[in-house]
Amino acid sequence: MQSLARGLQVITAFSDRRRPLRAAEIALKTGLARAVVQRCLYTLQALGYAEQDGPFWKLRPAILQLGHAYFSSTSIVSLAQPILDDLSDRVGETCALALLDGDEILYLARAQRQRVLTVSLGLGSRLPAHCTSIGRMMLSQLPQSRLEAYLELAPFKIMTQYTAHTREALLRELKQVQEKDYSLIKEELELGLTAIGVPVRSASGRVVAGMSISIKDWQDSEEKLIERCLPELRSSARQLGLMLPA
Repeated sequence: MQSLARGLQVITAFSDRRRPLRAAEIALKTGLARAVVQRCLYTLQALGYAEQDGPFWKLRPAILQLGHAYFSSTSIVSLAQPILDDLSDRVGETCALALLDGDEILYLARAQRQRVLTVSLGLGSRLPAHCTSIGRMMLSQLPQSRLEAYLELAPFKIMTQYTAHTREALLRELKQVQEKDYSLIKEELELGLTAIGVPVRSASGRVVAGMSISIKDWQDSEEKLIERCLPELRSSARQLGLMLPA
């Protein structure tokens, strides 16, 4: 249905903006004609999903019902939250579960001890895959054909001066992740932030998601961080994986 597809394009145009948008901005972002965008916005307004303030449009809280339908129907979310809460209590850090969606990771669950990023993250939030611990872990598990398709997007967005953003640099990192079966990211997403991620495997060994621990302003060595966090993280990921369908 073309009209449904266009409506979804208009909704997702708001995803990386923290301010209301003009119809012309949405048209430019989606590639749709302005008249088409206007019709979609009026429909969303009639359904209670959007509202207009002069020339500006913004989404209304009712739009969260669409995301809730996904999260409430996904068993991994309800299974993961108590495990993440327990892990966060044990290590005293922020823990998260996410999966790979295109060239980004999508957060499914989090247990936050302190705010580790300058941006606020919640369920359904997205971050670039190439410079996050879960993203890099999930990328390392892709079949070669899918990984090649992903790498065609290079160069990737440079988040800090430490971000691996070229095809060659990222391939080197992914090779190490494959060998170690964990991913350690230090200040590649944001200065002062270190994160370690591991795969969550189902009982059959299929990688279904990634789990991470994020630490702000870690002052000790990487070896100490790995010693402190990796066994606990792997144990929690294994616990969750055993609960999932094969």
